[in-house]
Amino acid sequence: MQRRRSSKTPKQPLSIPNKSQTDLSAWRKGGKTDSEKSLQNNQSAGDQKCESQEGSLEQALSYFQKVQDSVALKKTTVVQEHLDAVESTALEQGLPPEGFEILLKVVLSGRFADTVNTRLLKSLIPASVIPENSVVTAVSWLCVGKCSDNIQMLFLKWLITMFDFIDHKEQLNALYGFFFSFLQYEKLCPYVCHVLYLLTRKENVRPFRIRILLDLQAKMGMQSHLQALLSLYKLFCPEQVTITLPGKMKTYFKNSEGPWKAVITAVRQRNKGTSPLSQAVFLGTSQPQSRKRKWNAQLVIPASSSSTKHLDEDREKSCFYLCSPNESFPVEQLQTFPQLLQNIHRLEFPSQMGSVLTNPLLLHYMNCVKDESIYLRLYYWMGQRLQEECTWCVVDNPHEEEFRSFLETAYKAECFLQEGFAACEEFLYKTLPLWDGVCCRSEILGLVSWIPLSSFSDIKTYLFDPLAQLFFTSSIYFKCSVLESLKELLQNWLNSRVFQMDLEISSVNTTLSGLVNVVAELVHFVGWISTVGLRLENNSTFLLYFILDFYGTVCDMYLKYNLPLLIMPPAGVFYPALLSMDSVNLNHLCYIMYRYRANLVAAKENELSKKKILQYKFSNRTYQEYNQYIIAMVGCLWTSSAFQKDIHPQGLRMDDKLLSKTAVKEVKTSFNIVYHPAMMGYSIKFLQQICPEDTTFNFKLIKGKKWDWYLEYLYSQGLKGLKVFIESSISRVSQARSKAGNVEV
Repeated sequence: MQRRRSSKTPKQPLSIPNKSQTDLSAWRKGGKTDSEKSLQNNQSAGDQKCESQEGSLEQALSYFQKVQDSVALKKTTVVQEHLDAVESTALEQGLPPEGFEILLKVVLSGRFADTVNTRLLKSLIPASVIPENSVVTAVSWLCVGKCSDNIQMLFLKWLITMFDFIDHKEQLNALYGFFFSFLQYEKLCPYVCHVLYLLTRKENVRPFRIRILLDLQAKMGMQSHLQALLSLYKLFCPEQVTITLPGKMKTYFKNSEGPWKAVITAVRQRNKGTSPLSQAVFLGTSQPQSRKRKWNAQLVIPASSSSTKHLDEDREKSCFYLCSPNESFPVEQLQTFPQLLQNIHRLEFPSQMGSVLTNPLLLHYMNCVKDESIYLRLYYWMGQRLQEECTWCVVDNPHEEEFRSFLETAYKAECFLQEGFAACEEFLYKTLPLWDGVCCRSEILGLVSWIPLSSFSDIKTYLFDPLAQLFFTSSIYFKCSVLESLKELLQNWLNSRVFQMDLEISSVNTTLSGLVNVVAELVHFVGWISTVGLRLENNSTFLLYFILDFYGTVCDMYLKYNLPLLIMPPAGVFYPALLSMDSVNLNHLCYIMYRYRANLVAAKENELSKKKILQYKFSNRTYQEYNQYIIAMVGCLWTSSAFQKDIHPQGLRMDDKLLSKTAVKEVKTSFNIVYHPAMMGYSIKFLQQICPEDTTFNFKLIKGKKWDWYLEYLYSQGLKGLKVFIESSISRVSQARSKAGNVEV
């Protein structure tokens, strides 16, 4: 196996990250380069400390590189001093790429005691990237077997944690067989499976490896790490893995990031804006490398000390891959959409699943090629990240902003794919009962809107109950945010099924039934919390706007989404909207009732014409409730008879004796389109236009022809909902006298 650089090859000059590139030869001699001399007068105490650390690190690496014999830590202070230098530099700013091969060789060659080796391994924190050749060399030393089992296990944990920081994976993947041979060691098996899970490609799946995994499973039992690898193998080659495996598991592997996780975060925050990479070439763009946490890392062609050379080689490879139909196309070379179209069936997906969420080309690939192995990797990776980084599930987690950024990235990816992730769904069901409604509010509610459609029976327990508790105890702004999120959830569910509704009903009976039941449960839930919410907020106009916006989708489910379901808003929503003091909400209610009428009429016509057999028919109760609402609306806005003719059990009907006790003049007309509190402003402006000399505002003048003029004036003010409602639900007898029509449908 060829390697880029043998362990015996003289080492490259050490490149220490700084604000300006230093001349290492001058630095070793204690001198200064010209650029350093120009900045010497402005150098801060922090820069002097950094130079001191660089000198100490250079001496430490030189010592560890030259040492040949075993050295006891207790018998000399030299090792302790150099060890402290490595640790302090790693904790402050991370180690440069050239230091990893030296230190990994020391750790895995067994020259020092496990105490020293453990401290060195825990200090291997990258400032930028980890060269692939250093990991390849380390694996060769691992195969020699000079280090203890504990060091081998710790090295595998380190490799898993730092996997996304390794600049290339080609040679590392070539060592797949070496890693696979370590499965026989029971203590190392879980971590080896994790490494293999990250490295596995379709060409790595072989019958003999499947047999070995099955033998191990028979020997050890149903271990999650073995199931993970077998599941991935089965996705790549289902014809070779014929056994039945359990469904998706929440956690395949144990967390291996313990010793390094917090340090990586601290180093990256300190290094933010001072990346040692002169240029990072992202997929499709060129910009400074993101210093976010590992789950937000971009796929990058690292620009190391030989950056130009690597980029030239990459361009040559790109041309080669375009011409060779039998070779896989590495995703690092994917930069344009035409490249994606030409190589879509040969694309080699990355091991860094975090980069998938932020790259449009890879998301396009996921949309076009339904590769279950990608979704399985993403499911595992996202589930683990969400579980470990959740701000309100982890005690004393200081990284709320980074977790918020991750949630936002996941939400944007779901919007791009137009479907939710299963890992996000499970995360929400698990953590919503613990959520305070404040932390990452917009991101969490965004993820709620993309919960995948399913006919599960526990939606009330996992989603509705936690949201209801927060809804009733939070501010009006939170209530509005929840309603907006649930409206988007309903729209996403309806859009996901709109094409399937065009199929023959007989072929999707079960699916359609489940859809109707789940949507109905969601609409009833929103109706309930809306009724209670309006009472809690004193019929807030602001809250009512979001409630009516939700029912703006519900009223058109039959015609717009071909779903045989219509649910009227509860009386606790309808009547506050009808009596609202805001013209926007009243106009919106009029439009909603107009769309309800259009949908109910279309459903009745389809039922009567019998052009196609309908599995679902609207109940008479739906028509009855609609007619009750129409009578109330016409009685209020047009005929001024709502208090006498409203027949809804929770309606406005009152005895004349009770009305007389209110001492309100013209009480019967107090809610028509002239006297209605929401329309009073329009009435006053209309009177000012037609009778500018009259300052008494005599609303009784608005009758006859002036009534018609007033209607035209209202229509010209943008009240389109009122216009279509009056034209569809009210039959006018003459210009001077009007009455409500019979709107039985």
